[in-house]
Amino acid sequence: MMSRTVSSWILSSARNSIVLKGKGRLYSICIPNRNKIKWKLVFSKTRPCPAGSCSLDNTFSLKKAFRHTSTEEEHFSFQLSPSQINDILRAGELSHKILDLNGKNANSVLKFESNQLASNSPIEDRRSAATCLQTRGMMFGVFDGHAGSACAQAVSERLLHYIAVSLMSRQTLEEIELAVECMKPVLPILQWHKHPNDVEYREIPSQYFENLRVYWQHLLDLDTEPGFSLEEAMICAFKRLDSDISLEVQAPQENELMKNIALQVAFSGATACVAHVDGVHLHVANTGDCRAVLGVLEEDGTWSTVPLTRDHNAFDEFEIRRLKREHPRSEEKTLFVNDRLLGILMPSRAFGDVQLKWSKELQHSVLENSCDVEALNIYQYVPPNYHTPPYLTAEPEVTYHKLRGKDKFLVIASDGLWEMLSNEKVVKLVAGHLTELNVQKPQLAFEKPVNLGYMHSLLLQRKNRGVASLDQNTATHLIRHAIGSNEYGEVDQEKLAAMLTLPEDLARMYRDDITVTVVYFNSETIENYYRNNE
Repeated sequence: MMSRTVSSWILSSARNSIVLKGKGRLYSICIPNRNKIKWKLVFSKTRPCPAGSCSLDNTFSLKKAFRHTSTEEEHFSFQLSPSQINDILRAGELSHKILDLNGKNANSVLKFESNQLASNSPIEDRRSAATCLQTRGMMFGVFDGHAGSACAQAVSERLLHYIAVSLMSRQTLEEIELAVECMKPVLPILQWHKHPNDVEYREIPSQYFENLRVYWQHLLDLDTEPGFSLEEAMICAFKRLDSDISLEVQAPQENELMKNIALQVAFSGATACVAHVDGVHLHVANTGDCRAVLGVLEEDGTWSTVPLTRDHNAFDEFEIRRLKREHPRSEEKTLFVNDRLLGILMPSRAFGDVQLKWSKELQHSVLENSCDVEALNIYQYVPPNYHTPPYLTAEPEVTYHKLRGKDKFLVIASDGLWEMLSNEKVVKLVAGHLTELNVQKPQLAFEKPVNLGYMHSLLLQRKNRGVASLDQNTATHLIRHAIGSNEYGEVDQEKLAAMLTLPEDLARMYRDDITVTVVYFNSETIENYYRNNE
């Protein structure tokens, strides 16, 4: 149990600028500029749905929730009521159930549930979910930003469009291009499933659209039919978007706001994990250290875990060998320093982060021609032993999995979750939560004649089973356990309250931003596929 003594120690350690080690990373609150810390010290990563198809459990307007802004506040308290805890944890909940038309839901996705909890202020994680309208399937993405949220924001808005365009037939691309040329309405590419508080860059959609158009014109020029495989499409989309992010900041720009956004996007960074589900075909593209894990219900009733991604970092032997192949032998000992790429970045693959991709001369040229880059929290920093860039790539690793009836759900999350919970623990929690939801929501079986005493007894039974306090959203359930579990795996309410009230200048020492999306598969649809294709 997290006692008041422990809570007091947390506070005093922060006020005395003690450097704490957490989950293999060193954090310090001694340096005032947050984004500068991440590059110069540790670089630690830290549209409405259609009516009837989407439920939004809460909004981000937390009148009761209380979070301190500084450890220097005089009246400091870790106390939160259960309802305040729920307000905070459930603020970012999003759930979407696939519409079942006359009992003929042919979609292999049954529903998805998602949530976010900020550590950084503002949160640097982003998420996306969309249904493909010109091709088949659904896509789900989690994006973990670092050195600010700008890159994660841009990637979350744009990447799924790039993937969708990469999958289109030549005929569809020609129809869209003709519509643009004739200034006619363009066929919608994606149907987004968003929380109303999911932000977007409203200032520059036209520039993003123009660059997407240049990309599909490039695809038309390739004159290849059929087009990319799904794996090729995802790889091409990731690499092309990262290239566009790099080129946009180099291009002459008259609009100062657009130039500043392009700078912030390119000089911050983001890892990304995107799943594409089409029938029984599941593809997961991963760049960095977000993670995707499959929950499998075996025939004997036990649950097993199938990881669909590898963390791209200094702890992965494949990544170490890849980087050694790409750089001279003289740099072997300096590629990873203190388990970070060039001693700076935890992930070895990411969008943006042009400081680890451009030459020193290009970095200097772009920043010299910009206005007040310090006001944008952008700093030119060339690490030691920076000789043969690029050291960083956004090229994803794509995994294919053919769904089976026993594959029940997919969890995609930023590393803020995986730092706290293992793959196996996450699958166990989701599986247990599913069981609890089924057990704790029995049909009310009425005996005749029904009287008030009997009804009262039934309602008390349901209340005692804990229905009222159970998180309906599985992503919330995972976040609650990630930050509130004690050594016995049980949620400690005092620890949970303390972790949620940690001030902004201290929270990042104990937990990262957490973003979770849980995708549930329709076993009946998957099994029907195999029956019809035997």
